[in-house]
Amino acid sequence: MIGFIYSDQGALFGKPEIVGFGGGEVSVKEISRDIANKMVVDNHYSKKYYAASTIHLGIFEGEALKGVMQYGFAMNPASQESVCADTKIDEYLELNRLWVCDSMARNTESKVISYSIKFIRAKYPKIKWIQSFADERCGRFGVVYQASNFHYYGEHLSLFWFLDDAVYHNSLMTRNPKLSKMAAYIQQHKDRAQSKELRQFRYLYFINKRWKDKCLLTQHEYPKHGIQCAV
Repeated sequence: MIGFIYSDQGALFGKPEIVGFGGGEVSVKEISRDIANKMVVDNHYSKKYYAASTIHLGIFEGEALKGVMQYGFAMNPASQESVCADTKIDEYLELNRLWVCDSMARNTESKVISYSIKFIRAKYPKIKWIQSFADERCGRFGVVYQASNFHYYGEHLSLFWFLDDAVYHNSLMTRNPKLSKMAAYIQQHKDRAQSKELRQFRYLYFINKRWKDKCLLTQHEYPKHGIQCAV
């Protein structure tokens, strides 16, 4: 049976804590930050976890951990009001990382995104909307978000740096290296890195449907995989 998954330990007051959603063969459940970060480093194409992630969900096939999702702040954490008016910093999430083992069924990504949204809606009722970016390196222009009923809000170019099998966003080049190990590393080794502009496709999902009217961006038709899109 598909539904909410609760903690084995009862809460001090009221119902047991919600820790996941799903059932049958596929579910998403909270896991530790350390386990989630290691899975991202070992398997995600970026090879880096995002330090500002706050929600860490394991993707399970039965009892086997087969993937990971991380939600948290955007790269510019206070940029939410430029997306949707009147949004407070704790009223939105960005899907920072998603990885699913290739052995899982083809539609698993869209299924676990749907499960994670149901989990977030129940456990974090303050969240009004979710943002995610599909990277050109994925090659599919965000079809998984299209299948998950996200709305599409255009594309833009971002500069990335490639170094030692890892990819770094250009914002790290201007970040204080004393506050970020990644910034310190890419700045120190910039002469060995290669830069490239990549297209990024923005998708939004409105948990609270009324907040779609507050969106300050222009919605577009979905981009089609394999067709060149204008930036």
